[in-house]
Amino acid sequence: MTYSIKQELYKLTHRKITWISAILLLFLMIFTGFSLSDEVKKLLLTLTFDSSDFIMFILVIVGATSFSMEFQNNAILTLLYKSANKIEVYLSKYLAIFIYDIFLHVLAIFYTIVLRYTIFRYNVDWNTIYLYHQPVWINMLATSAIDLISTMLIITIVFLLSCIINNNAIVITVSLLVTFMGQSISASLMNKHMLIRVMKWNPFNMIDLTRQYANYSMYVLTTHLNNLQILLGSLIYIMIFFIIGYLIFRKKRF
Repeated sequence: MTYSIKQELYKLTHRKITWISAILLLFLMIFTGFSLSDEVKKLLLTLTFDSSDFIMFILVIVGATSFSMEFQNNAILTLLYKSANKIEVYLSKYLAIFIYDIFLHVLAIFYTIVLRYTIFRYNVDWNTIYLYHQPVWINMLATSAIDLISTMLIITIVFLLSCIINNNAIVITVSLLVTFMGQSISASLMNKHMLIRVMKWNPFNMIDLTRQYANYSMYVLTTHLNNLQILLGSLIYIMIFFIIGYLIFRKKRF
């Protein structure tokens, strides 16, 4: 398994999109800093200049291309031949993307600190008490850690779709629709009050975990779940979609 993960990380680090995305993340964060008012300085620092949305976008592209493209060019056959079993191939790819996900979040925190002292020069003390009676720097770290759950939920969905659909472009398109339209879809599903008790547990509702942590009073009215409930729901859906994705991958004919 260790060898397979190293192999996936080697391929990931030698792809141009991996590093171009990391640079693009910085420019998107800078754009966010200029586009929002100074009144939300603490929120911007907490959300690392709204990097969560950008990281989701990057992970969808990288995750889909790293998996579904190997179906298209039959490179997956070589991996299956060299590996002891299919779960090793599937899990090693998933863990490699998870490591890249951690890297992007750490990078976003680093970018945030640099931007706070250079381009934007926010007059905000990191120890200022903000969300949940905690300092801004704790809020920032907590938001980044929570966002790892949200992003891996998306990646699990991407992997599931990649096993169902062999076309890379379609996988990316559908994944992006799920990612950025999830809230609207969820709200539509809960349109009738009689369905809220059941539909509030739909997977689209879990995508708002990061946003709700940073703006609880607004998003709890939409999700009808507290932070802990969404967190647990996200973890459960990650396990469910991972298992379903692997079962489809295992039965897939190459």
